[in-house]
Amino acid sequence: MKITATLLFFFAINAVVAQSNCSQLFISEYVEGWSNNKALEIYNPTSLPIDLSQYFVSRYSNGSSTATVSNSIQLSGTIAAHSVYVAVLEKLDPLGMGQEAPIWDSLQVRADGFYCPVYNTSNCFYWNGNDAVMLAKGTLPALATTLINPTNVPGFVIVDIFGKIGENPANDTGSAAGNDGAWSSQFPYSTGLGTLVTKDHSMIRKIAIQKGVNTPVSFFDPLLEWDSIPAVIVRLDANGDTIFGTSGNPILDGNWNSLGSHDCNCNPAAINETSVQELIMYPNPTSGIVYLKNAQNIKAVQLVNAFGQQMTYNTYDNKANLTIDIDGHKGVYFLRITMKNGSQEIKKVIVR
Repeated sequence: MKITATLLFFFAINAVVAQSNCSQLFISEYVEGWSNNKALEIYNPTSLPIDLSQYFVSRYSNGSSTATVSNSIQLSGTIAAHSVYVAVLEKLDPLGMGQEAPIWDSLQVRADGFYCPVYNTSNCFYWNGNDAVMLAKGTLPALATTLINPTNVPGFVIVDIFGKIGENPANDTGSAAGNDGAWSSQFPYSTGLGTLVTKDHSMIRKIAIQKGVNTPVSFFDPLLEWDSIPAVIVRLDANGDTIFGTSGNPILDGNWNSLGSHDCNCNPAAINETSVQELIMYPNPTSGIVYLKNAQNIKAVQLVNAFGQQMTYNTYDNKANLTIDIDGHKGVYFLRITMKNGSQEIKKVIVR
């Protein structure tokens, strides 16, 4: 623990530059899907394009307090203003098996770039729900065993951190995580209490977040800045019934529709008189009914359950107040609200 604390303090005083809102890249979506379906969406909140070759990603595996060049990868490409870049693990051989299993086609088509095809060269994109991921500025040195720190990496500045470096969260039984743990919904978020939300899920940055986390956190609450959706959803027919494959099992689809765009208040289109931030939603948690006030600029509301399945979709026209009836069991639901100007926001609703 002393080593971890020393390292993080070292990072804090040597690799952190104060960030103002909408001034620097940050991670907008973290995808931890089944098998090799791993992706990272990076958002540019500024009004200018940004060269990604100046940035890299590092993975801190299973609670490790250190990362090396072999745990990292230099990025490439350019992100346009108020746009995103989707980086995906490069497993593209349709005949691949085991650790070489291909990513699903539905994720492959979302990619702007592919990374880390060979695990022994760079294992950066092979995260599970218990691995911390860092986005940083700098140029990686050539030697694979070089530690990632301000001394070794030219221009090193921490830009954003997903998770807590040096912490290996437990699984849902509270036992040692190994490769099976994840951060959860209940304090202290690392002991398996509540619901595991970073494993086999995608984490989507909330619309109100306008900069990354570039200093160590005491506790990583995954739902403080992120919404969690399952990585796969059951395929339904037009009547809402499950479609089964020839093996008799339900057919599953990748839940990647959120990849490729990000709703953020840094985008001028989302900061105007029709902003969803003017909405008032109550009560939450609820027993099943949710009210939306100041809703006159809402075009449509889609209700989605925790499995990513659409429950209702309704359009509206100049209604100042809306009543949303969540006709379901207790649990977590999401309202995808589309405004007349095209901006969107996802609001999480808890039914008790």
